[in-house]
Amino acid sequence: MTTSKKKAKPQTPNNVSISAHYDAIVIGTGPGGEGAAMGLSKQGKTVAVIERAPEVGGGCTHWGTIPSKALRHSVSRVVEFKKSGFDLNSNVSEKITFQSILKHTERVIKDQVDLRKGFYVRNNCPIYRGEASFVTNKILAIRNAAGEVEHIGAEQIVIATGSRPYRPSDVNFNSRRIYDSDTILSLDHQPKSIIIYGAGVIGSEYASIFRGLGLRVDLINTRDRLLSFLDTEVTDSLSYHFWNSGVVIRNSESYEKITETEHGVEVHLESGKKMRADCLLFANGRTGNTNTLGLENIGLKANSRGQVDVNEHYQTTVDNIYAVGDVIGYPSLASAAYDQGRIAAKAMISGNNEGELTRDIPTGIYTIPEISSVGKTEQELTELKVPYEVGRAQFKHLARAQIGGVNVGFLKLLFHRDTKQLLGIHCFGERSSEIVHIGQAIMEQKGEGNNIEYFVNTTFNYPTMAEAYRVAALNGLNRLF
Repeated sequence: MTTSKKKAKPQTPNNVSISAHYDAIVIGTGPGGEGAAMGLSKQGKTVAVIERAPEVGGGCTHWGTIPSKALRHSVSRVVEFKKSGFDLNSNVSEKITFQSILKHTERVIKDQVDLRKGFYVRNNCPIYRGEASFVTNKILAIRNAAGEVEHIGAEQIVIATGSRPYRPSDVNFNSRRIYDSDTILSLDHQPKSIIIYGAGVIGSEYASIFRGLGLRVDLINTRDRLLSFLDTEVTDSLSYHFWNSGVVIRNSESYEKITETEHGVEVHLESGKKMRADCLLFANGRTGNTNTLGLENIGLKANSRGQVDVNEHYQTTVDNIYAVGDVIGYPSLASAAYDQGRIAAKAMISGNNEGELTRDIPTGIYTIPEISSVGKTEQELTELKVPYEVGRAQFKHLARAQIGGVNVGFLKLLFHRDTKQLLGIHCFGERSSEIVHIGQAIMEQKGEGNNIEYFVNTTFNYPTMAEAYRVAALNGLNRLF
């Protein structure tokens, strides 16, 4: 544990001796916990953080966002190499395996851990290692790996414990053939085929990764279409791209049983279909990490998904307890979690809500190609009876895309027919998660600043992918009459 200025050590009502007392304690060091801890410490509060993993960063750094995106980056480079047409040694790409690209991922994780650890050191936030549980609403017990228990106290506590993959009891996750999104990074053999159960963000991203490595991929979707929260044109494009690359998508399916065989794993679907592969990735839902917190000791209840309800201040039903990040559910994004932590810190200090999340939170999905969007979809605008128009730009017509060999993808702008106000931005293709922020910046402007004509009247660097905004804006304005 690092050192920091500690407050006096009062005795607890039940005579449990505490070793230190702080203004605030944050449970978890993922994006939400980091945002809260930094926000509080920079306002002069004494803050301690508790982390049960060996290193800081939470699931985002060690098992989720960072590893999967680092894997995706490596695989997308392999895909580009295979499509480049250069007369290079073809054996190079054939030697690339899941295990070999993990080395790049491990380096990125280490760099992220070193960076984030430095934040706590520089802001004098001691890090306690172990499993936290509530004794009272102001006292926490911390059990370390050796089984030793230490008690610390604080006036306010933030729950930022994140989430974990949902594991149904009838699936044997002890099998070396069956993985979830946390354990897939421990894959120690080179399969030739994989079944991915669950076609949400995680399932779709890993379908891209494994197909890019040349595996036969079966993607089982429990819903009727992929990523149904996105604009239909975008999800249709992803479905087509998956089909064109060889991924088999099975929509509206659920498993009856999953069994391990001598040579792999079999999935029996309720529709009567049977599927076989070398291994299976179960990626169907997540659960909030609240089961070991002892919430019953403070009268706080989690819902069936392990999530805690909060108000607009991120305050739970226990006045001095706050919660942020995946543990409160939607939107379950690392970017939003950090902002939630920062906003909760302000509320804890001032007692009122001095900030809120941006109105339109961008979504970034790191499939191959990427998807990113912000604002309303066509379906939402139609349902709301908003008179909108569409402007499109296909990447294959951009000079920068042609230079980079990018022939898949598009940018779609939705805007009000009368006011020309931007209503939604939807991007499919490489660098989508970067491109979308140009439009987001304009969409967040007030009054006349939020107008699609901005993209026509400004000057973009040439050649760039950003030029897609000018092309899409002209395309949309030409539709008006």
